[in-house]
Amino acid sequence: MTKGTAARGKHTAKRTHMQCRRCGNRSYHKRKRQCAYCGYPNPKLRRYSWVRKNFNKRRRID
Repeated sequence: MTKGTAARGKHTAKRTHMQCRRCGNRSYHKRKRQCAYCGYPNPKLRRYSWVRKNFNKRRRID
């Protein structure tokens, strides 16, 4: 009888992000084809002065 929630509730099962090959986090957007964490495939790292990041869980990039 209702069309809203019953149909839209099945859209949450798909994952939008997958593992990034550069930083190793699960933040590579499949449709945008860009990592939300490191900015891959952009050659410059996505970094700001207010955040510190650990890439590949081994080396720290300041």
